[in-house]
Amino acid sequence: MSNNFKHINPTQIETLAGGDQEFVKEMAEIFLEQIDEFVANMSSFLEAENWEKLAREAHTAKSSAMTFGMDDTGTLLKNIQVECQAGNLDDVPKMVEDAIAQLQAAIPELNQLLN
Repeated sequence: MSNNFKHINPTQIETLAGGDQEFVKEMAEIFLEQIDEFVANMSSFLEAENWEKLAREAHTAKSSAMTFGMDDTGTLLKNIQVECQAGNLDDVPKMVEDAIAQLQAAIPELNQLLN
């Protein structure tokens, strides 16, 4: 695999796959579908000010992001989860905006993994 990725680092998923490129592709396809879902849900929960659901969605997205070596995005999503749960909401909208941008930026790289 090439290492010219700026948003994902496929090393972790490749380690998990143990050389099984089909597994890597399957996981990339799943993550691509999830990104659309994460983006839609986080936007809608933020708009509705449903902090509990936003925290849960960020937690779920974090696991997927970390699987693809998106450590900074994972940390950001973890912070969204923690801030929502603690009721520290001032920075949450900007954090969600940043997390969404980072997830969407990974889409072309995930598509590259599939080819």
